[in-house]
Amino acid sequence: MSSDAKEHAEPNYWGVWLALLVLTIIELAVAKAPVPKAFMVFSLCALALVKAALVAAYFMHLKFEKYALILIVLSPLLLSAILYIGLVPDAITHLHWIAP
Repeated sequence: MSSDAKEHAEPNYWGVWLALLVLTIIELAVAKAPVPKAFMVFSLCALALVKAALVAAYFMHLKFEKYALILIVLSPLLLSAILYIGLVPDAITHLHWIAP
């Protein structure tokens, strides 16, 4: 019984909230920084993925789920990453869709 209690201990929601706040502040800083558009797009997408993983793991309680359910949730993320890697080079070479 005590192993179940340790396994399903309540997560530190304030710590996760603070991490999300820090990541949001970093996103705002990257958006306002005078950096190349390609770096900005890549950075903002990477930060958004980290924030989505934190929300899924802690607020949706996927951190405490069985391995099979985690694979079911992560497989679309893997497909999205493959599509992102395949489409970003084309999007970077055609930056006319990004306002100056």
